[in-house]
Amino acid sequence: MDIGELLSFKPEATPKRPHEDDIEDLGTPEQPRNRQEENHKRMKRIAQAKEAAEFTKQSEFSSTEAISGVAASLLDPELTEEQRLNILKYVESEEAEGEVLDEQGLKKLLLVFEKKNLKNQELRIKYPDNPGKFMDSELELHDMIQELKAVAAVPDLYPTLVELNGIPSILELLSHPNTDIAVAIVDLLQEITDVDILNESSEGAIILIDALRKQQICALLVQNMERLNEQIREEADGVHNTLAIVENLTEINTAIAYEAAQQGLMTWLLKRLKQKPPYDANKLYCSEILSILIQNNNDNRLLLGESDGIDILLQQLAIYKRHDPITTEEQEYMENMFNCLCSALMTKENRERFLKGEGLQLMNLMLREKKMSRNGSLKVLDHSMSGPDGRENCNKFVDILGLRTIFPLFMKTPKRNKKRLLSADAHEEHVCAVIASMLRNCKGSQRQRLLSKFTENDHEKVDRLLELHLKYLDKLEIIDREINQQSRTSNIGEDEEAENNYLKRLTGGLFSLQMVDYIILEVSATSEAIKQRVVQILNLRGASMKSIRNVMREYAENLGDDGDSDWKEQEQAHILSLVDRF
Repeated sequence: MDIGELLSFKPEATPKRPHEDDIEDLGTPEQPRNRQEENHKRMKRIAQAKEAAEFTKQSEFSSTEAISGVAASLLDPELTEEQRLNILKYVESEEAEGEVLDEQGLKKLLLVFEKKNLKNQELRIKYPDNPGKFMDSELELHDMIQELKAVAAVPDLYPTLVELNGIPSILELLSHPNTDIAVAIVDLLQEITDVDILNESSEGAIILIDALRKQQICALLVQNMERLNEQIREEADGVHNTLAIVENLTEINTAIAYEAAQQGLMTWLLKRLKQKPPYDANKLYCSEILSILIQNNNDNRLLLGESDGIDILLQQLAIYKRHDPITTEEQEYMENMFNCLCSALMTKENRERFLKGEGLQLMNLMLREKKMSRNGSLKVLDHSMSGPDGRENCNKFVDILGLRTIFPLFMKTPKRNKKRLLSADAHEEHVCAVIASMLRNCKGSQRQRLLSKFTENDHEKVDRLLELHLKYLDKLEIIDREINQQSRTSNIGEDEEAENNYLKRLTGGLFSLQMVDYIILEVSATSEAIKQRVVQILNLRGASMKSIRNVMREYAENLGDDGDSDWKEQEQAHILSLVDRF
């Protein structure tokens, strides 16, 4: 924006901040135009020096020739005298600018910042209908915010920033009438809360985050986002940086995830996810933040359900029922949506909402369509049907003819390719877990329909069960050998080491083996013909029934926390009775 445009400025609306390239040409009362021209020339010299430096060849010197990088560049015979001078000027100017902010410098910065802010407020109050009167003060305030970013390089000064009451003054500007100022504040906050910077000073990080929490930063950020127009690039960037602030804060302090959700972020995220177009970059970031909020917080999962979140997630996923994501970023967005749904289904209330919202029908259709969404839908089915809270979903899945969908996947694992990101082992784990959950939860006619599947086509599904049993038994034996050969870790206790080894075995194939063997026990207990088929195959393959019994006894001892203590005791007793009958 040039001087002519400023003079012809129309005062109908709050002015937007000019582009930074344009600001260079504007003189302010404290920085006359001739000084701006000098700065412009200096920046040009630096640019020329950079350009010259790019063509500088690095000379190799022996260790005895302790010559600095600058000296080496100047000795390069291919450089002209002018290029050498430019490089020297560039280095000198960089050294001059490289001064680190100290406590005294921060105090001065904050004092000037407060004055600029106060001046802008006064002019806005005095001339509410004449933006031309306060435009210069707005530009000065914006420039001052940029200068405050220097504190991000010195996290040890964060306690001083808090002590000088800088945080309330900074956060106050999130509600500034000019969204350019608010976006600049967001940019500043994003820099000073950068995780790498916060990790440089634990004391500074704690004091800063406590000060931000006292001012309810998440509520202020949400209020600001609600007024931003993402059709404007700068404001869309402001939304992105706001989400980055939340991510930074939750990574340092997980308690902020609950505060953020309660202060309106959950509602805003769900509202934003519903907006068209179906996918964009900020939508991807929203899905990541939503996943962070609910992955380890049950209160947030309940809040998501109460906010109609299950239906919103299902609506977003329905897009991918018959269409694959176009880009890898959109694919990541779809996977985030599935992960959010899996996290949400860890609460009983959300499973009921999932059932009423016809989530099972959608997942069933996705499995049949054989698109990329098949992987996520299989995981969601597993989460929705596991444990005692999955009983209604298990019975409903049989009613909607889900057995016709799940058993072909059980009989033949789809080949992995670029579009099928789920590994064969992960696919088999989820399929077997779904069938095991149905055997555990289905009653009456639904259970009979399920059991009849194992006698079809000359017990082909029993043959498949034994094939999977032997596969994962071999995998587990390899893991067990590795554990036996590893040296004892001295810095952890025996109990912790035993737990780590058990987790290693679970991820190495034990969990899938437990699911397969549980199915074998359940179906063998209902049919003598099935049991004989199991024994026959085991004998043919040189395996024994003892291995199945051992696996299931270990499984009974280590049942998870899916239900309450009564359910756990009943389930343990049931599994051990199946072992005794086998």
